[in-house]
Amino acid sequence: QVQLVESGGGLVQAGGSLRLSCAASGGTFSNYGMGWFRQAPGKERVFVATISSTGGSAAYADSVKGRFTISRDNAKNTVYLQMNSLKPEDTAVYYCAATKLAIKVALQRLYDYWGQGTQVTVSS
Repeated sequence: QVQLVESGGGLVQAGGSLRLSCAASGGTFSNYGMGWFRQAPGKERVFVATISSTGGSAAYADSVKGRFTISRDNAKNTVYLQMNSLKPEDTAVYYCAATKLAIKVALQRLYDYWGQGTQVTVSS
């Protein structure tokens, strides 16, 4: 069983930056593909970014491409989401997730483990 704990959320002004972290325990982190998803108030949870188990391949939602960067440190069992040029529409609860598939995966239903989420609020 893999446990995921997100951190780094908070309140930031539009144009600012935040870096989210997701620490994993209870499994062999380097075997899992990882992803970030977000859920805005009153909306469904959607894909943000994903990275393969080795970190060699990543993919992004169009809405964040060029502004967000996903990375991972397998020695620290941690995946990151660097968020730059934040916009009010980025306001959401951000979740990290792990999939037993070692590749980058955008589909939520293919993820096996989820964190509790961290709130990101971007003020205008």
